[in-house]
Amino acid sequence: MKSDVEELMPRLLPVETCKTVEDLNLNEPPRNPQEYLRQVQLEASLCPDVVVAKIDPKKLRKKQTVNASLTGCHAAPQGFSPSLKWQQRQVSNFSEIRQSISKHRQHWSDQALDDNVLMPKQDAEEQWKRFCLGENVYLNSPTNDAGTEDPGLDYVKVGFPPFLSIVSRLNQATVSAVLEYLINWFEENEFVPQLGRWLYALLACLEKPLLPEAHSLIRQLARRSSEVRANLENQEDERLSPLNLMVCLVARYFDQNDLADKED
Repeated sequence: MKSDVEELMPRLLPVETCKTVEDLNLNEPPRNPQEYLRQVQLEASLCPDVVVAKIDPKKLRKKQTVNASLTGCHAAPQGFSPSLKWQQRQVSNFSEIRQSISKHRQHWSDQALDDNVLMPKQDAEEQWKRFCLGENVYLNSPTNDAGTEDPGLDYVKVGFPPFLSIVSRLNQATVSAVLEYLINWFEENEFVPQLGRWLYALLACLEKPLLPEAHSLIRQLARRSSEVRANLENQEDERLSPLNLMVCLVARYFDQNDLADKED
């Protein structure tokens, strides 16, 4: 009668079965091909059916679970959805920007940063939020001029714009990490211009094909953008266009077609 192993993995070579384990010595080299095959057979029989890996929990990255949701975006209110032509134009512009960043990345990453630009470490979540959004937004005290880019502004207060000399220094792990930090912040807060600029820049630096974590993140971004859009009261709201843009790029450029806006 054949063993369970033989039923699943039939023998490819005829091997004489040892009568006793003592016939073989695994500590000595085999003396002939038959003995080598019998040693392999014996070693395989001694392997446990189930092996449990010993994992050091301290080495696991925090928040590494990917929560993939199959739910779509909130439908845009009547008159709030962009036209297909508008979406196609945005995708085309975005594609050109990505190509330009890729082409000139080395040039921009070699540019010296100003003394006041202190980029946080990759895992410094709260520092990245403060760096990108500025203390005014981060501490929930926005000012009217936070969206302007006057050279005299204190970027620590209003947030550092995603200059090419900054984003070109980010590797893919940092791009994904900062994207996660900002999207998680967005889940609990309203859309602000600083957030929109950084999300656009990070998406422009996000390489394809997407990793599962990035795939989940950008879908989360599109759903949250559509949720905020669904609560806008009028089409003149300045947040409408950037929110439409977030949904458009995720759906049309990154091929998440089930999230795409349909024309009214």
